[in-house]
Amino acid sequence: MKLTRKSFVLVGLAVLAMFSLGAQAAGVDVGALLAPHADVLAGLSMLAFAGEVTLTDPEAIARELKRIGDDVKSAGEKALKEAGDAGKLSLETKQQVDELLVKQGELQVQLQDALQKFARKGGDEGQRAKSLGEQVIEAEGLKEFVDSGSKNRRFSVSIKSITSAAASAGDGVAPDRRPGVQLLPQRRLTIRDLISPGTTGSNLIQFLQETGFTNNAAPTTEATKKPQSSITFDLKQAAVVKIPHFMKASTEILSDFAQLQSIIDVKLRYGLALVEEAQLLKGSGAGNNLNGIYTQATAYSAPIALTGNTRIDVLRLALLQAELAEYPSTGITLNPIDWAAIELTKDSTGGYIFANPQQTAQPMLWGRPVVPTQAMDVDTFLVGAFQLGAQVFDRQQANVTIATENEDDFVNNLVTILAEERLALAVYRPEAFVKGDLTPAA
Repeated sequence: MKLTRKSFVLVGLAVLAMFSLGAQAAGVDVGALLAPHADVLAGLSMLAFAGEVTLTDPEAIARELKRIGDDVKSAGEKALKEAGDAGKLSLETKQQVDELLVKQGELQVQLQDALQKFARKGGDEGQRAKSLGEQVIEAEGLKEFVDSGSKNRRFSVSIKSITSAAASAGDGVAPDRRPGVQLLPQRRLTIRDLISPGTTGSNLIQFLQETGFTNNAAPTTEATKKPQSSITFDLKQAAVVKIPHFMKASTEILSDFAQLQSIIDVKLRYGLALVEEAQLLKGSGAGNNLNGIYTQATAYSAPIALTGNTRIDVLRLALLQAELAEYPSTGITLNPIDWAAIELTKDSTGGYIFANPQQTAQPMLWGRPVVPTQAMDVDTFLVGAFQLGAQVFDRQQANVTIATENEDDFVNNLVTILAEERLALAVYRPEAFVKGDLTPAA
């Protein structure tokens, strides 16, 4: 049952109206009697115009109002009787009426407090989350369980606990956002560091390459014609190529996400270096591509025949081939998978041949440093005199340019971020490098 404030007011006013009419009919001065209680009458008048609001405990307030109404009715009947018999009210009756009116005023204050609590909570009190005790007390079957008095029975209650779900308390949990951006890993680049560096102010590198030498030097006798030797050259050239790429971003995101510009800068430069390494090693030489070291290297041809060759044997024979060409190798490049396979090679007792799991030294094989790189395909190798046989020339080192004049960027609030570099690669002596398959053919 729900009772509204308007109903309370109507009941109170009805009782007061009955009391007033009866007292006036008996000749009682009602105005003088209620004058000390003008605040109560004003409060009731205000409640009459406050609209209909549902109370939080209507049954208790209804019982209290009914009791006071009954008391007021009894007091009114008693007052009418006394007024008819004696023409005036007794002091006891007047005090009783005063007490009832005061009680009614206190009830009004309680009513106002209940309304204020309701307004602060912003909704029906019945919709609040019930405590664990309330859920147990109101559970169905509890009374039957208690009345049964059985010691062998159990009673369970499904408790609606507070959880992190959105419908419970989950919305109150703030995420712990970590600063920064977790970027993808970047490959370790090594090929440029193996060869000689250089710069150029032109768009074309040219160099003379000795292609032949006939050495006829020999001892001679007096008055004998001296032997003549010869040497031939060939003009070689390496064009400067450009490696560019760009990204677009809005001016708003660059302003709102300050770190983004540096991230783009780093990624654009890394993209250039990644392609550069692939070009230095395996550029095809066609079109706007570098003519890579591996592309021009001499194919592997075992100087001596061995049986049961292993990966380690093949690499030693390749070093021998380069040395016989008068270009002693200064390094070995392999795919990391192939180098791991070599490190894991064991002897007949199960011991590692070259690797020591506790060592942290530079990878070495046959006295040469090993450079593992994913730029090399699995099961391939390249050995050579890197600094003697090749040189890279920078015409324009990697740089990043930002502009808004590209296409319709300006009217679309876009920014073009461009990264580019220009370089050339001169492989002076292709025979200084030896390439081939690491696993011997069956």
